[in-house]
Amino acid sequence: MKKVILLVLIGKRKDAAVNLQKVLTAWGCIIKTRLGIHDGVLENCSEKGLLILELCGSDEQNQELSRKISVIKGVKSEIIELELDE
Repeated sequence: MKKVILLVLIGKRKDAAVNLQKVLTAWGCIIKTRLGIHDGVLENCSEKGLLILELCGSDEQNQELSRKISVIKGVKSEIIELELDE
């Protein structure tokens, strides 16, 4: 069993959110699970965030999504692959 996770660290959510959402929407067919985490609520909302994506695309598709996300200013992404020996 192999799982591919894309971690996305967002430095300035308000600045990056629109462009990041456009990329995620365009590549939505290879995103199986999406979890977004940031500190605070309402008027205490944090500018920093973490997105955890479980991907189900080919290795090439997963790498391209990671690259497209990483070119957004203030955003960094990294693919993590986990596999169990069966």
